[in-house]
Amino acid sequence: MTEPVLVVGAGPVGMTAALHLARHGVPSVLLEAAATRSAVGSRSICVQGDVLDILDRVGAGWPVVAAGVTWYSGRIHYREHEVVRLALPETPPGRFPAFVNTPQTVVERILADLVAASPLIDLRVGRRVTGLTQDEAGVTATTENGMTARGTHCIAADGAHSTVRGLLGLPFDGTSYDDKFLITDIRAELDRAPERRFYFDPEWNPGRQVLLHPQPDSVWRIDWQVPEDFDLAAERAGGGLDRRVRHVVGEVDYEVVWASVYRFHQRRVPRMTVGRVLLAGDAAHVMSPFGARGMNSGIADAENAAWKIAAIRTGWGAPTLLSTYDTERGAAAAENLRVTGKTMRFLVPATPEDHARRVDVLTRSVHDPQARAQIDSGRLAEPFWYLDSPLTTPAPAEALARFPTAPGAPRPPVPGVLCPDLPLADGRRLRPALGPRLTLLTAATTPHDWPHVEPAPSALTTLGMGPEGVAVLRPDGYLAAILPDGKGVAEAIARTTGHH
Repeated sequence: MTEPVLVVGAGPVGMTAALHLARHGVPSVLLEAAATRSAVGSRSICVQGDVLDILDRVGAGWPVVAAGVTWYSGRIHYREHEVVRLALPETPPGRFPAFVNTPQTVVERILADLVAASPLIDLRVGRRVTGLTQDEAGVTATTENGMTARGTHCIAADGAHSTVRGLLGLPFDGTSYDDKFLITDIRAELDRAPERRFYFDPEWNPGRQVLLHPQPDSVWRIDWQVPEDFDLAAERAGGGLDRRVRHVVGEVDYEVVWASVYRFHQRRVPRMTVGRVLLAGDAAHVMSPFGARGMNSGIADAENAAWKIAAIRTGWGAPTLLSTYDTERGAAAAENLRVTGKTMRFLVPATPEDHARRVDVLTRSVHDPQARAQIDSGRLAEPFWYLDSPLTTPAPAEALARFPTAPGAPRPPVPGVLCPDLPLADGRRLRPALGPRLTLLTAATTPHDWPHVEPAPSALTTLGMGPEGVAVLRPDGYLAAILPDGKGVAEAIARTTGHH
């Protein structure tokens, strides 16, 4: 099949989708409304380690790491007190870090170079979509300059103000917050460790908070919560912006690289699939940035959409796979909004009860470890799990009974969970060895016509498999099935490919 897939929006989500389609041998037409790409402003900066694996499968993982700042620690301050110190486990050489701060503009440049090098991606800039129709065979898009493009499917990644979402008539219900946030990138030589710092109620922003993140090239991202009537132009003219920056950097020289004011929103579409159109990233859901769940979840959307469309087009997946995109990524969006909504109720309390709780927790945190555990400055992004997906062969009840529900608790490798990057018998790691189809992880001789890799003995133990056991892995690295004795492989594959 030579007809392309339409991808609307050439931001990080749209480009990731197009690159993953190309990985599967599927051509795409990538339509971008803007004629030029923004060159300044950090916007999203924090890329999670498992998302680096998604980017690595299209050649972008290590370039994103090399272009960013890796961090393994964080601090939370309440007034003049340091109340929490976070330490993330450092990863060994050759493995992706838990988080790397690489500005979205830099991530986009890396992806854009890969898009330009792909013969399967037809990028068309300055093409704002103004019309969209679909039938039983495909989707047709028209642009404001009269161009028409046709594809078998469409991935809409055209951002929070998505034109495609509007053309589909989808509501975008949710909440907008009254307080604004001033986000500033400054360049300064600061003698500080590369770590995340969160300040609650500092004397230089009383009653509100400030977040500090390191970036490459001696640039620091500073997020201030500011009042609803905050005026950036007046702040600059009156010296207020300089005073704000001086409270953070002291008397060292600095340069304001970029500054903007945002109002955060918590919104999502009621469904992420409409016929042959799949919505991804901010076109489908927007959330506050605390916890770094925005771009990270959008990139996960892109891979999920791409492998399912590719499986259908190349024949190994059933058409029913398309509906599971909404099942899986819609649930992920709901969870991300639940988590970030809880964070925003702590950061920007809208009721007297929430405000009283915030004051109580922060006051007690100076001396009470239990109160410190209740401080919510943003639960860091983590992969969603698809335990209830129709593509997942359910684990035995006793395995699920041990599945932790506490936020951030380590998840055992059961079906529906992103598989750990296990060692293979030939010395490689699992995740880089995954191909664009299903992969069978087994030490047994398999009669099935699917790619397979042999695990190291320790990997068998981790998965609870015997020497004849088989684990079925999806192209995105999720465990679709764990069959300890190797029985039921055909049924598990049928379920994972939508033929069940």
